[in-house]
Amino acid sequence: MRALGLDEAWWLVSPGNPLKQGAPDMAPFVARLASARRMARGAPIRATAIEARLRTRYTLDTVRKLQRRYPRQRFIWLMGADNLAQFHRWRGWRDIARTMPIAVVARPPYNRKALASPAMGWLRRYQRPASQAKSWTLWSLPALVLLRFRPDPTSATQARAADPDWHRHLGRPVHLPRS
Repeated sequence: MRALGLDEAWWLVSPGNPLKQGAPDMAPFVARLASARRMARGAPIRATAIEARLRTRYTLDTVRKLQRRYPRQRFIWLMGADNLAQFHRWRGWRDIARTMPIAVVARPPYNRKALASPAMGWLRRYQRPASQAKSWTLWSLPALVLLRFRPDPTSATQARAADPDWHRHLGRPVHLPRS
C-alpha cells in the first residue's frame, strides 16, 4: 500500500471464480469472507462482499461497476504474479487493463511463469517502473507496474492442506453488509 500511496485496499472476496468452478477445495463463500475479514483486521484493508452484492461474475464487470458506483474514487487492480500467469484466461483481460491500472505483486514460485505469460507479452509495452508506482493515478491506460517485496511465507494452499476443514471452525455466520 505504501509503494502505491493507497489510502486503503479492498479485498474482493469472490462468490465464485469462473476458472475454479467445481474446485473440490473451494470453501463456502461466507467462510472465505469471514477468514478474509479476520486476516484484514487492524490493517487498512477492507475485505468485502461487493461482488456478491453487485452480482458480477467476471472481473471486467466488477471493475466497470465499481467505477460507475464510485466515480470520484481512483482504483488500481492489485493481483499476485500467480494471477498474472493466467490473466490471459480471464474474460476481457485486455479490457480490464484498459479500464484501470494494474499492480502485480511478485510471488516467487510464480514470477517466471507470470513474466512469460501471454498477458505479460501484451502488457510489457505498458509497463511502468516500480519507482513511479505512486504516480499511478496519472498514467494513461493500459498501465502495469511490477512490485517486489520480501515474500510473505504464508501459503493459503499449505494452510488448507494442513486443515482441510478450516472453514468449519470459523463460528458465527457472516452477513453481507454494505462495503
